[in-house]
Amino acid sequence: MKIALLNENSQAGKNGMIEASLRKVVEPMGHEVVNYGMYTAEDDCQLTYVKCGLLAGILLNSGAADYVITGCGTGEGAMLACNAFPRVLCGHICDPSDGYMFAQINDGNCAALPFAKDFGWGAELKLEMIFQQLFGFGHGNGYPKERVVPEQRNKKILDQVKEITHKDMLTILKEIDQDFLKETISGEHFAEYFYPACKAPAIAEYLRGL
Repeated sequence: MKIALLNENSQAGKNGMIEASLRKVVEPMGHEVVNYGMYTAEDDCQLTYVKCGLLAGILLNSGAADYVITGCGTGEGAMLACNAFPRVLCGHICDPSDGYMFAQINDGNCAALPFAKDFGWGAELKLEMIFQQLFGFGHGNGYPKERVVPEQRNKKILDQVKEITHKDMLTILKEIDQDFLKETISGEHFAEYFYPACKAPAIAEYLRGL
């Protein structure tokens, strides 16, 4: 699984610590981590939580990433922004049990974490435990076990609903404010990481054209 990390500007200073915690947990599981930044609060490309939502939509709809880890001060704004886009199912993950139950019950592909609220002493340990629960036990297996059948059925229904209630990603890219889109994909390593991994030629072609 290719896991993309996105940090918005208010919490960009924690990017290195978050990346290290994520890699420590998921790389031994065989997953790959791709850090799209922000890397420091002074980066030229300033990602807001809304831009993180758009970038998550681009990465997941193009196949450039299989999963996105993002967040903001509380995690709420990033979660709302991510869920505004098609084929992005983002959970608000505050503790390890959230991570486990989101993975098993909701089987999402994106997690938004609070990187300021309740983020103090032992924060890196909490992150490691969250990532362990998110990625260490598979996905969509149900919790509790006797609820697996209705939970899997509801997940399929939700996916179908999102297909109906959202425009496709290429249409969104064409209709969204183009300056906003250009700013979102102007990160230091975006082109380096995204285009070789992108599995949607039409999306890649459109973004290159900008």
